[in-house]
Amino acid sequence: MSQAAASGLTFDARPLVEPIDRRAARDYAKRLRQSGAVSSFYGTGTGIAALVFGVVIVVVFGSVFLTFISSIINLAGSSTGGGFGIVTLVPFLVIAAVLVFLITLAVRGSLGSQERWYRLNRFAEANGMQYVPNLAGPRLPGMIFGVGSARAASDLLRGEEPRFVEFGNYRYTTGSGKNRTTHTWGYVAIKLDVPLPNIVLDAVGNNGLFGASNLTAAFDRDQRLSLEGDFDTYFSLYCPEGYERDALYLFTPDIMARFVDSAAALDVEIVDDWLFLYAERDLSTLDPAMWAWLFSCVQALLAKFDQWARWRDERLEPTAQAFAPGSGPLSVATDAAASTPPMMLRPPPGVAEPGRRLKRTVPWWSYVIAGIFVAFWLLMQVLPDLLP
Repeated sequence: MSQAAASGLTFDARPLVEPIDRRAARDYAKRLRQSGAVSSFYGTGTGIAALVFGVVIVVVFGSVFLTFISSIINLAGSSTGGGFGIVTLVPFLVIAAVLVFLITLAVRGSLGSQERWYRLNRFAEANGMQYVPNLAGPRLPGMIFGVGSARAASDLLRGEEPRFVEFGNYRYTTGSGKNRTTHTWGYVAIKLDVPLPNIVLDAVGNNGLFGASNLTAAFDRDQRLSLEGDFDTYFSLYCPEGYERDALYLFTPDIMARFVDSAAALDVEIVDDWLFLYAERDLSTLDPAMWAWLFSCVQALLAKFDQWARWRDERLEPTAQAFAPGSGPLSVATDAAASTPPMMLRPPPGVAEPGRRLKRTVPWWSYVIAGIFVAFWLLMQVLPDLLP
């Protein structure tokens, strides 16, 4: 039995590469726009404003360009005593070429979006998933989903079996005006059986200059936990203080090997009852090789999540295992717990307050940048006095 079959996942990449029916793609895009799943360019205030702005720019700068070139041609013609004939048409031809180029880009962009939507939808259907083109402000607890503004996910593929998995791209903006920046991420969200402590695996291979983390949050160094073998050469693991034993229970050598072999290029976060895989680029694309890699990562991890479902936080009050919260009258559950031998009591699923979130700090490079600015300011203050 193949790994895909054993994990309950299928992988069929043919819809991503095989020829498509252009009319069917246009019809699918039309249904998406009619249902409101995607926005029509001309049906939104932003699209109309962009169109009007583009026309004004072309008219104004085109007129200035034509006037300038015409003046040069007239002056040259007067000085030589003759005309330039067809040369006078060059400015108009240039403007026409620019307009044709812009229209071509717009048409190709529209057709490209239609093809992407259609292919990803067929790919999702072929693999037992659902395709969602856009989702504003996804309500997920991962660290990247609480930063910035204009938060939006796109090209989401969701599967329900053997457990909920969501693949998607995500963008948000920070700053304003000239300092406004759009950040691009791809993610995989996997639903777990029970809440677990907030644990982050910062992939070493995708860090920036001088080992600076690419994550949207920095964590207190006291929460760094070193694991056995060469795991530390691939990931920096952070867990809440006091939860080191729990992290060792969750990240056994076989699970560490799965992460190293399959997801060493991805950052990992466990928060509440979710596991997230992050990459600072789009992951939901039309590239079959990308999907093959993502499916292999998920398949490798799914097989090991069953043992995570047995984890319990010993800091929570134990209850009788046979009586889950809400399964019966409180008096019955209390009597059962009182008569249950101590070894039969287990904490309920959940995480105590200290383990729910890692303590965050300011990245070290922020202090370096602040120090450089302060040093530069001080230099500018004393330099005039030092010069003769």
